[in-house]
Amino acid sequence: MAKIPSLASKPGFMTSAMLLFCLLVAIPNTTSATVGVCYGLRGDNLPSKQEVIALYNQHNIQIMRLYGPDHDALQALDGSNIELMLGVPNEDLKGIANGQAVADAWVQNNIKNYPTVKFRCITVGNEINPWDSAAPFIVPAMMEKIQNSLNAAGLGIKVSTAIHTGELAESYPPSKGSFKTEYKQILDPLIGFLVKNNSPLLVNVYSYFSYIENMKNIHLEYALFTAPGPVVFDQKLQYQNLFDAIVDAVYAALEKSGGGSVEVVVSETG
Repeated sequence: MAKIPSLASKPGFMTSAMLLFCLLVAIPNTTSATVGVCYGLRGDNLPSKQEVIALYNQHNIQIMRLYGPDHDALQALDGSNIELMLGVPNEDLKGIANGQAVADAWVQNNIKNYPTVKFRCITVGNEINPWDSAAPFIVPAMMEKIQNSLNAAGLGIKVSTAIHTGELAESYPPSKGSFKTEYKQILDPLIGFLVKNNSPLLVNVYSYFSYIENMKNIHLEYALFTAPGPVVFDQKLQYQNLFDAIVDAVYAALEKSGGGSVEVVVSETG
């Protein structure tokens, strides 16, 4: 199995994950993990964008995920050291996929107009299923439009999308990880794009959902990172928590789908 990170060896990362609950973004690779927080804008009596940025800086939160462009938030990020994962909302994919000029305008308005914002990644769509109206447009919007706009502007920003772990057909043991057949129509061209562009796959990983759907076989301690020792044994690997096992199942599924070189980025968890 290629490039399976051992997150269990990073106690600082796991502690932060528990403290930040579902607002965490993790960027794992084979040597390090960086923690960030998703910035949701739906709600009442929200703090100002400047107050939010100050809170990130106060707690040394280095990465922010925005689910769509917000110009007040982008202005507040100007000149900060916070790296941004900026989303293209699902409802915008059709227009972008059908017109390069639309993609060029999106990149101009939301990226090029903010030259001192540190853009880490553009997330084109979030948890799109094959039956969703946006499904036919996700790869064209990424491959033919947003990536072209970024390349033409000379911006070395990665482009990806976020999937959910419900797309796994099998995840136990992790080495048997595979994707559901009905998702292949989206995932096969998507994985090809990621391999070609050396881009990561973003995955929203929620151990809680796996636990409540299979409480008979999954112990609570295993889901909460509190198991006293390894719980799952898979060939030469041992798993002390469900989070690591799910991430490795995604790696195994990628490898079976021609994406063995693709890095997994955990874009949400809780």
